[in-house]
Amino acid sequence: MVRISAFFIAVCMVLIAGSLGYVVYLRFGLTGAESALLALGVLTALVVYNTIAARTRDRAEVSSQIATLSRSSNDLARQLSEFGRRLADVETKIETILDKTLATAQPLATEIEELSTLIKQLADSVAMHDAALGGENGQRPDAPTAPTPAVSVTEPADVMSPIAAPASQSIAASPAPPQRAVAAFAGLDNDGIVAAIRNAIEASRIDLYLQPIVTLPQRKVRYYEAMSRLKAENGDVVAAADFLGFAEAGSLMPKLDNLSVLRCVQVVRRLLLKNREIGLFCNLSAATLTDSGFPKFVEFIDANRAIASALVFEFSQRAVRAMGPIEHESLAALAERGFRFSIDNLTDLRIEPRELTERGFRFIKAPATLLLNRLGAASTDIHPADFSDLLGRFGIDLIADRIEVETTVVDLLDYDVRFGQGHLFSPPRPVRAEALQGVAADAGKDAAVADAAKGEAVRSDPLKVDAAAAARGGLAQFARAGGRT
Repeated sequence: MVRISAFFIAVCMVLIAGSLGYVVYLRFGLTGAESALLALGVLTALVVYNTIAARTRDRAEVSSQIATLSRSSNDLARQLSEFGRRLADVETKIETILDKTLATAQPLATEIEELSTLIKQLADSVAMHDAALGGENGQRPDAPTAPTPAVSVTEPADVMSPIAAPASQSIAASPAPPQRAVAAFAGLDNDGIVAAIRNAIEASRIDLYLQPIVTLPQRKVRYYEAMSRLKAENGDVVAAADFLGFAEAGSLMPKLDNLSVLRCVQVVRRLLLKNREIGLFCNLSAATLTDSGFPKFVEFIDANRAIASALVFEFSQRAVRAMGPIEHESLAALAERGFRFSIDNLTDLRIEPRELTERGFRFIKAPATLLLNRLGAASTDIHPADFSDLLGRFGIDLIADRIEVETTVVDLLDYDVRFGQGHLFSPPRPVRAEALQGVAADAGKDAAVADAAKGEAVRSDPLKVDAAAAARGGLAQFARAGGRT
């Protein structure tokens, strides 16, 4: 359309200029050349005028558009400002509502927590009174007493759990099996007791018990601690505290540790099949670190370094303080393979966290009574309330053990303790025999496959050995050598 109008204007200008030149030629007697020049000049003037007029119109139109755009921008800025003001008002109202809601719900939550604590204390008191009344009525000491209230502990949903516990997530804090050390070793002198322990180790009558370590306050199972129990020939179960002293005196701790570590590896492998976040604490003695069979122990550990992140070796505070250069070198050999260490049986809080971190210690277990300063004779270099923060700065987690009552948990939360262990959550429970047998059978099959794979590799290339096959076969080899180390 613009081109048509421009063409029309151009034609009109040519006609006007031509007509003017023709009229001048006829009326004023000018020559044809003069008339043509005059017509050309008029045409040029018309073209210049039209061009100037068009540019003036374009400028006016552009100015009008700019003014319109400026007004639109101002309107948009005003609307955005209004929207921001309204949004700020909404956020203020929401924060006010949340503050009011929290202020209203906080007293209710506190009352519910206090009521829960009172109910649990009442249940414990009722159970104690029932037991007392039963004793007064002539009830036999070995007769079944009133069941202890169940304590809710969140465990991994694992139908193949190696622990002989109920399938539900509520674990009843039932008492551990009877432990009658005096009856088991009755009539035996020290040498006879050592011989009985040696026979139990050689006959694999050392059972493995697991006790969960839970997070606080969620009470979700995060680790397990493996505990040894000796089964006497008459069927009595002897706690570790009742026979470890005799085992140390008889130099049986390396054999006992080899057997315990073997079973811990089996349990860890089974646990990791269901939950990659779980871990297991395995107790070791300092005698194992200096034993002549320690290189074979390291060889077995090296073959199972894939589970290093889930297996923690635990030493007593007394053993750690008595360690010398040989023990430190042995710890360094285990730490180089990715294994971590823990300290338990604390008698005081005088420790050097920086030094422990450099040696591979990542956990410290302290009795709840020691942390809560209930032992008047305990001497410490730091207030127990700051102990967890001090360890956390060096990458060490604090675990409060021997927790027996609910009020202890409430007090520990004020000390920023993240993990807890004790009969309040669950007593030690035996590992099912079929769980260990299943893993051992799988290890035997893997060992056979590993031997075949290794033979084929040696025939093709004598310098190449399948490391994975060697790792799988290490379990069976260590199992055969565990009782002879």
